This record gives sequence, structure tokens and C-alpha cells, in this order.
Amino acid sequence: MNIQFRENQEAASPLTVKTAIADCDIHPARATRTELYPYLAKRWQHHLEVYGVHAYQGMMEGPPYPKAQPNASRRDAYPPEGGPQGSSLSFMQKQLLDPNNVQLGVLNPLNTGQGIRNHELAAALCSAINDWQIDKWTSKDKRLKASIVVGNEDGLSAAAEIRERAGDKNFVQVLLLSRNVEPLGQRRYWPIYQAAEEAGLPVGVHAFGFGGNPITPSGWPSYYIEEMVGHSQCQQSALASLVLEGVFERFPKLKMVMIEAGFGWAPSLAWRLDKVWQRLRSEVPHVKRPPSEYIREQVWWTTQPMEDPESREDLFDVINWIGWDRLLFATDYPHWDYDEPSRVLPAGVSEANREAFYLGNARALYGIG
Repeated sequence: MNIQFRENQEAASPLTVKTAIADCDIHPARATRTELYPYLAKRWQHHLEVYGVHAYQGMMEGPPYPKAQPNASRRDAYPPEGGPQGSSLSFMQKQLLDPNNVQLGVLNPLNTGQGIRNHELAAALCSAINDWQIDKWTSKDKRLKASIVVGNEDGLSAAAEIRERAGDKNFVQVLLLSRNVEPLGQRRYWPIYQAAEEAGLPVGVHAFGFGGNPITPSGWPSYYIEEMVGHSQCQQSALASLVLEGVFERFPKLKMVMIEAGFGWAPSLAWRLDKVWQRLRSEVPHVKRPPSEYIREQVWWTTQPMEDPESREDLFDVINWIGWDRLLFATDYPHWDYDEPSRVLPAGVSEANREAFYLGNARALYGIG
């Protein structure tokens, strides 16, 4: 959300110094290329030095738009001791956690090995990332909680990683990405959902990914702005797949969090799914209820990038449909499109909804008192 508000926009809802918040999308970064090596077997250290990482099959698949550190992050987020943005706990504390009274921060590491075609390497890197999150972050600041990163294209090894970490209070969710080899409702991913449900862990689906497919159904876009807008399209496809493949029906206690792709599209997607399901429900007899019911009961949404309509009443209409209890505040620190906590909610929000939005919903979802 651009913090330079339009002149005619309603005043933002002020936060006081005492307002406690949960930030449900923080991106920690590695300070050096080899920072993961202490958590990797010698075999994989050697592999990375000699062969590198192969994430894409063939030139026709192509990478996502070449946006990476430092281009993706705020220029003022470089740590004074050096390293990329998001790589210093002490500077994150100084710039984000302390001044914003963050009581709960959920780490969502990116560039972790998810999507690598060598599934053994992907599993090793993801396990190393999980150990690194504990060692560098959560063990040193109890406000921070980690996400279990898994090699999502190998459902069985991903499920094994989830079960290994289940019960570890350093972790509060499983992390997937929205752009995969197949839509997320496909059966290859079901072992992940089964393991997460057994462990009582939500599954976060973060924008981005490395499946090799264009972000649009019609091919590769020309501009970065098209990719940014396209994240919501990917999330809609992922959510539709989860509903129509019967994931929510099969795993009724599963909780999903849609991360960093907005939420304004949720009502219209649900309306369209309900309408088409009424006419074609015989094709998907495993979807026993209107799709909107699954979405409302089993899906949560992070707020960044916060929807910014001209009228605050339009924003309230969308949130009222989703439910104030289903939104999780997020900043996306340290990325360039960071949402400033004090400038996100317009005026006119009740104290109960404000507290739920900034902190209560996250504590309830993640089981943190």
C-alpha cells in the first residue's frame, strides 16, 4: 500500500504506541551465500558449489520476473553491519519489531529451495532453512515464530518434514507458494495437507513460486507491474483448485492462509464458484457444499498488500463478507511494498475489530495466548 495517500482519502485509523500487533508476513534473509552450509550435509554443500541449483526445466519455462534482493526491498532496510535487507535480527528489531510494538512476527522465508527439480536437494535445503530459522531468529527473539518450509513438489518428503517439526513451538504454520507445477488441489500435494491437519498447523500459501508456468493463462507478461497484479490471479486459481478438488471436504480441520495477494477478490470468486457449482455439481460430487462455505470456514487472509479503494465503505463491505475474524495484519517487511501499520485501516473501525485485525485473529489462528 502506498503510504502517500490520495488527498481525498478518509483519514487513516490511528495507532497508539500501546497498540500491539501481529505481523504475519516477515521475510528473513540470509546474510551470505553460504550461511546455510552449517545446516547442510557435506554432500549438499559440495553439490551447491559444483552444480548450483536447477529450478527450471528448459528455457521455455523461464524464471519469474527477475526481481530479487536487493531490488525487492526497501532501500532503508540495509543493516548497518552489512548484508542484504532482512538479514539482521538486531536491525529488524530496531526498524520493525520494537517501534511497531510487534508482539508476534511470523517468518516466511523465500528463496528456500521450494520448487527445485532435484527433490532430494529441495528437501535438504528446506530442512536447513527450518533449522536456520530457529538458530538465527526464533531462539533469539521469542516474538518471532517460524514457518515450516517444505519441498512442496514431493508431497511425501514434505509431509515427513512437517511431522518432524510438529509440536515444536518455534513453528506456527506450513509454508507453500502459489505457483507450482500443478494447481494446489492436485493429489500430489495431499500428503502435505494431511500432515498439517494432523499437526494442527495452518498452511500458508504465499505469492510467488517456481513451477515454470506463466503468471497469466495466456503467456508471459512484459512488465513487472503485470506480475504484481497477477499474484491475485494465481491465488484465485490455487484456491479454486483446493475447493473443487475436494481438499477442504477431505480435510475438514485444515486451515489455509492466503498470503500477499490481497483479499478484495475473495467475494467475487466465491460468488462465481457458487453459481457454476450449482449448475455443474454433478461433475464434482465430492464437493458437497457451496464453495463459499468452505472458503469462509477454512481460509484466512493476510492484509498486505492492503486493498485501497476510493471509498472506505467499499473496503468495509468486502471485509464484512470475508469476516473481520479472518484477516491477519501483515507488513511484508522488508520489501518495497511494505504496509505501514498506522496507515492501513481507515477511520470508522470499532475497537473490537481493530484489535482482532492487528493481533487477536493471529493469536487465535496460531494458538498463541
